[in-house]
Order: sequence, then C-alpha cells, then structure tokens
Amino acid sequence: MSSSLQLRRLAAPALFLVCTAMLALSHAGRAAAALGDGLTLLLLAITTVVMFQNAAIHPRFRVFWILFGSGCLLWTMNQALWTYYEVILAREVPEPFVGDIILFIHVVPFMAAVAMRPHRFQAHRKLSLDSVNFLMLLLWWVFLYAFVVFPNEYVILNTPVYSPNYDLLYLLENLVLVLMLGVGATSTRGSWRRIYWNLFMCLSVYTLGSEAINTAIRAQKYYSGSIYDLPLLVSVGWLLGTALLARRLPMEMEEEYTPLPNRLASLAPRLAMLAILSLPVLGLWALFLDKEPDKLKDFRILVTLVATVVLGLFVFLKQFLLDRKLIGLLDESRKSYENLQRLQTHLVQKEKLASLGQLVAGAAHEINNPLTAILGYSELLAAAPGLRGEQASMAQKIGQQARRTRDLVEDLLSFAQQSPSEKFPVDVAALLHRAVQMQEVQMRGKNIRVEVTLDPNMPRVHGNNNQLLQTFLHIIDNAVDALDEIGGGVLAVTAQRERNEIVVQFSDSGPGLKDPQRVFDPFYTTKPVGKGTGLGLSATYGVVQDHHGQITCHNQPQGGAVFTLRFPVYGQTPSVAGLVPGRRVGAES
Repeated sequence: MSSSLQLRRLAAPALFLVCTAMLALSHAGRAAAALGDGLTLLLLAITTVVMFQNAAIHPRFRVFWILFGSGCLLWTMNQALWTYYEVILAREVPEPFVGDIILFIHVVPFMAAVAMRPHRFQAHRKLSLDSVNFLMLLLWWVFLYAFVVFPNEYVILNTPVYSPNYDLLYLLENLVLVLMLGVGATSTRGSWRRIYWNLFMCLSVYTLGSEAINTAIRAQKYYSGSIYDLPLLVSVGWLLGTALLARRLPMEMEEEYTPLPNRLASLAPRLAMLAILSLPVLGLWALFLDKEPDKLKDFRILVTLVATVVLGLFVFLKQFLLDRKLIGLLDESRKSYENLQRLQTHLVQKEKLASLGQLVAGAAHEINNPLTAILGYSELLAAAPGLRGEQASMAQKIGQQARRTRDLVEDLLSFAQQSPSEKFPVDVAALLHRAVQMQEVQMRGKNIRVEVTLDPNMPRVHGNNNQLLQTFLHIIDNAVDALDEIGGGVLAVTAQRERNEIVVQFSDSGPGLKDPQRVFDPFYTTKPVGKGTGLGLSATYGVVQDHHGQITCHNQPQGGAVFTLRFPVYGQTPSVAGLVPGRRVGAES
C-alpha cells in the first residue's frame, strides 16, 4: 500500500478526532460559533462543488447529481446566513429566520433525485407517472409548510407555536427522505447500492443530530460550536465522502433490477392520492375548527385553494399520461395480436407445404420412371415409318401430354425440394431490373407499361440470386397475364428501405385477385387448364420464407393486385414472421 493512500485513509479519522476535541473544549461565544459554523459551511461548500462536478463526470446521471448539488447549495445558503449573523454580525439569529424556509426546501431536491430512481434502466426517459406522483408529493410538502408553519412565522409572528411545528414538520420530511433512501438501498445492486447506503447512513445521522440540536435548544443547552454540532459535521463529511466515492465507482444503469414489493411499488400513487384527499380535510379544518385569528384562517384557506388548483392540474396531467399509456398498451396488444395471427398463418402454410412436399416428392419419383418410358416410346412410335396420318397424330399427342406431365413432375420435385440454398449478399435492385428486362419480350404488343421506382441507396439482402430472380419473375409473369386479360395496363415495381427491411412491391391495374387468402395454397390457380400448375406462388412463398422474409397480397380499392415482399437488410435480425425456417421451393404458376 502506497504512503499517499495510507495518508488519505488516516485523514478522515484524524479530522474527526480533531473536530471532536475542538468542539469538546469550546465554550459558548464568538470563537466557538466561528469554529462550528465555519467548519460546517466549508464542508457544505466543498460538497456542493463536488456534487456539481459529479454531474459532469457522470453525464448519464446528470440530473441526479444536479438535484443533489442544488439541495446542498440551498443548505450552504442557509448555513452561510447563519454564519453571517453569528460570526460576522456577532448576534443571535433573528426570529423569524428566512434561512428556515431555505433549510426546509433543501430536502425537496434530495427527494426528487431519489424519486428519479436513476439506477433503473429506461429505454426512453420521459415524464412518467412515477415522476408526477412524486412531484405531487413534493408540492404537498411545500403546501404543508405554508399551511402549518408559515402563518405563525410571517402572517402573525408566534414563535412558541411555529418553532415546534417547524421542528416536527422538518423531522417528518427528513424521515421520509431516509425511508426513500432505505428502499433504494435494499432494491439496488452494485455501485448504486453503495451510494444509496452511504446516503442513507449520513442522512440518518443528520436527522438524529438535528433532533438532538432541537432538543438542546428547547432545554437552552445549545450554542453554535458545541458538542451537539458533531453529528452535523459527521453527516456533512459523510455526504462529501459519498460524493467523492461516486467519482471512482463504475455507475451504470441496471437493465434487470430487483423489483420492489407490490406494496412499496404502489406506495407513491397511494400517497399522492392521500395528498389530494388531505386538501379538503385541511381546508374544512381551517374553516370550521381553527380557533386562531381570522387572519391566519383566511391565509390557510387561501393556501389550500391554491394548492387544490395546482395539484388538480397535476391530476389532469396524470390522467392524460394514463390515457396515453393505455392507448400505447392497446396499440401494442393489437400489434402483438396481428403478429401472432400472421405467424400462425405462416406456420399453417408451412405445415401445408411440408406435408404436401413429402407426399409429392415420393409420388413424383415413382411417376417419373414410367413417364420417361412413355415419352421415349411415344417419340419412337411417332418417328416410325408406315404410320397413317391419324396414327402419327395420335402418337404426337401422346408425346405432348407426356412432356406436359414431365414438366408437372419437375415442378412437383422442385416444389418438394427441402435443402437450403447457398446465400450471399444480393443486390435486390439489380435483380429487379434484370427480371423486368427478361419480361419485356413477353410484354411487347400487349399495351402493358412497367414503372420501376427503386431507392438508389438500397442496401443488400442475404439471399440466393437465382431463387430471388425466379421469385420476381413469377410475380411479374402473373401480373402480365392478369393485365393481358383486360387488354393492358400498368405494372408498378417499387423497392425501398424501411428501418431494417427491404420492401419490394408489385402492384398492377388488373382485375385483382379472386381469393387473396388462397393464392399461396398449392395447386390453387385461376389460369386455364394446361397453362399453370398452381404451384408458382406456393414456391414463391417458400423462397421468401427461406430468406427470413414475408410476402403478403391484397386487392387495391381502385382495382388491381398488390404483392409486398419484405426481406431483412443484410446483417440485421430477421423479422418475427421469418423466424421459422422456410422450405426452398420453386415452380411456375
């Protein structure tokens, strides 16, 4: 251990012993007052500076340390006024003393700082219900001072009445602060636990010392610089040590904190409710039961009315926040329900594809062998010499139907393929341009116009070029067929980034979808017999799912169908709907 560290550890006990000896040997007078008041003022001033410095050292907890620094500053101002009268002017502190109000108010920023619960992690630190509840309680303390103490202090001076009332109210205020610190210390971990326990201990010592000083004053045994000031010096020194301790502690927010018991967690709103309910009770007491002069009664009634208006505004604010919170919860519930429905639909669709894929794979392999023989023999038969025209035509038709069946089997095998594809970063914009260019020949002379709008700064997705290209071709081909039925129209292709997703949309001005809920079902098709197998969009659905994406479709109010594909940006977490691995499928509808 270094000598400097040893000296720092011995400095506090040595200072404590020196202060104890000096206070024990002091006698009532200007020198004793200078000793006691001066030491307290010096420690408070240093503590105030350190508190505000902590606000710069720990920017995430700036408000907490600013509030504590503000409380220490008010405390210092009270002590400076006390020292000014006793040491500089060498006379007793007057009655009433303006510093009493400052001393009472200095606890309020401490309460506000602790009420913030800075150790708790909050993704968005906003004006919360807890803050409103505690602010209402703090304003209630100010009201209590104005109702209980202020009338006998400044409206009509009555020292024998206001002094005991002030001492009792100040004691209750400090006890509430100590209780809040105790709750914080028992429900926290790590560095904040040490901070809270130190604050709890030093302010407990201060509360006990303050009550001891008030008792000595009532017994006419107290003078500034007496041994009764020792707990005050110890508590202020401890507060300074706590502020210095916070400088070297890794103060972090707790993402998972120890929750408060239910009774303690609901204590703040219940106390806030009691504070509101106490106002009419105190007002009625002042109106009918208060035996003091009318001037004091009128003042108390006026203070009660003002407090009722102010706290009533906070009640409306609290109700507004509750309504917003309720609306937010309802929106989250609705979104969760929609996501659950979407996920359930995807799971059902996957089960359909998986079950059908297993059946199709086995059947297709069994059909493929005799089909190959039929196709080969039909070609040999068609090429055989000596066949009459009708026989040759029949042989050709057998070959055509066999080839059609072979294409269907190939689609079935492609649909049932379960091996995941190899994926790389893919430029979706380039694939869309390529898909549109490949379909241009098919669209010639059909009065179909294609409008392509792509984000020039669109990021890549993690996928397979061939599968995604085939997916885009399927959707464009279906749109072209739909537009061709009505003699032409417009196909709009757009792609842009929305947060962590790439959104690709195909919208046409065709007749729309007859049954949007069934378009992804296997073998569902509205095309003429011989033109489609009904597996194209099922295959497309599987490809999108295999890429952890989503595909949806709907009809536009003005007519036409819209297909929307969503893919996670390369390197981002997949969306909820894409959490279940998709089946790789591919076929043309």
